[in-house]
Amino acid sequence: MESKALTIREWSPTVVPGLLQTASYAYALLREGLPRASEAEVQNKVRQRMDRQELWRGASPPDLSVVVCESVIRRRVGSEDTMRKQLSALLNFAEKRTSLLQVLPLDAGTHSLMDGSLSILGMPGEGMIAYTEGVRSGSIIDEPTEVRALARSYDVLSASALSRERSARMIKCQLEAS
Repeated sequence: MESKALTIREWSPTVVPGLLQTASYAYALLREGLPRASEAEVQNKVRQRMDRQELWRGASPPDLSVVVCESVIRRRVGSEDTMRKQLSALLNFAEKRTSLLQVLPLDAGTHSLMDGSLSILGMPGEGMIAYTEGVRSGSIIDEPTEVRALARSYDVLSASALSRERSARMIKCQLEAS
C-alpha cells in the first residue's frame, strides 16, 4: 500500500521507521529480533526492507510526515558506526521538501499513541487507511471513524513534538555525541 500512497504519516515510539532505516540499522534490528533465522533469511529481510524505499526514488514520492520518540535517536541500535549512519540518514531525509521529521521529547508526557507505532496512508480515491503495530502483531484499519480518530491522535502528537528545526538540532547533537 505504501507504494500507492499519496501521503504517509508515521509515528514510531521505539525504532526508526522501516522506510527510513539504513541497511545496517535494519540488519541489527532483524538479527536481534529473529534469533533463529539464518544469515540468508536475515539478509533477505533486509533487502525487502530496503526495496520498500524505492518509492523515494520515483518521480512523485508521497508526502511523508514522521514523528519519532526521542528514545529512537538516543538508543543505540547496532554499532556506534551503524547509529551514526542512521542519524545522518535521518538528517538527509529531513532536508527533503516532501518530508517532515519531528522528534517527540521524552518529557512531552502521556499521549494516546504510547502503546505502539502507527502509519496512516492517504490513498488515491480511497481515503485513508491506518496500520497499527505492537511487538508481535499488526492491524490494518480501514473503518473511517477509527482512522479519523487515529489521524486526530497523530495530529495532536505532531503538535506536541519539536519543530523540524529543533528536531534536526536534537538529532545533530546526538550524532555529534556518538
